[in-house]
Amino acid sequence: CGKVIREGIMDRGPEWREYSQEEREKRNRQGSPTTLTIHDKGLSTQIDQKNRDAKGNNLSPSKRALMYRLRKWHRRSMVSGSMERNLTTALSEIDRMASQLGLPRKVRESASKFYREAVKKDLIRGHSIESVTSGALYAACRENQIPRTLDEIAEVSQAERIDIGKNYRLLTRELDIYLPPVDPTRFIARFGSELEISPETRVKAIELIKEAKENKLSSGKSPVGIAAAALYMAGIMEGEKRSQREVAEVAKVTGVTVRKRYQEIAEELGIELNP
Repeated sequence: CGKVIREGIMDRGPEWREYSQEEREKRNRQGSPTTLTIHDKGLSTQIDQKNRDAKGNNLSPSKRALMYRLRKWHRRSMVSGSMERNLTTALSEIDRMASQLGLPRKVRESASKFYREAVKKDLIRGHSIESVTSGALYAACRENQIPRTLDEIAEVSQAERIDIGKNYRLLTRELDIYLPPVDPTRFIARFGSELEISPETRVKAIELIKEAKENKLSSGKSPVGIAAAALYMAGIMEGEKRSQREVAEVAKVTGVTVRKRYQEIAEELGIELNP
């Protein structure tokens, strides 16, 4: 019809063409993407650790000493104020704990974002860096629906579990972070793998959890306890019985929790079990 929908559209793509990965890398002008996991967001430069010149030849002893001093002062100049020093320590602590827990990069980015916002609002005053970073990491796991418990965070942290919980609640309250409840089914794969339970039994456990959620049996209950009870019940029903103690040790809950949760679910759903 000739109607102009939009005029002056900007093409944000490159002005060249590339037909292979090698050409794409050669013509690419941008550097590495910015990240919140580094105190300067990855915008600074680094002096290479290799003691070679542009031609690949080894540097003389005097030039090596000069490069050593330049690297040292370069590192010092990157961290000038107290806030940057605090961020450097805290973000490296987040990266250390996330590596030990095997958490993906998106969780590290979220935890770094929460900690930066806490620094801006002066929420870390009077609290240790370890406890605040651990609380931020736990909040990031909750936000990204990564199945990690507070006890697991405390195992790799240098802070006590009670302090981590306090700082987690402080961050969620002061930063107005909405975190949806953790889905118990997300723990089934990991717990089932540690218990060496077949995929069929894990599927059965997920079905039990879904039925329990439909009957509102999981409201106000720990998702870890619900997952542990469902795995225990599924093991009995599918002929792969695991003791309450074994399930409790894997889920890091007490045997009493497993017993109470499974009895509640079995009674409400009308399931008869022979432990």
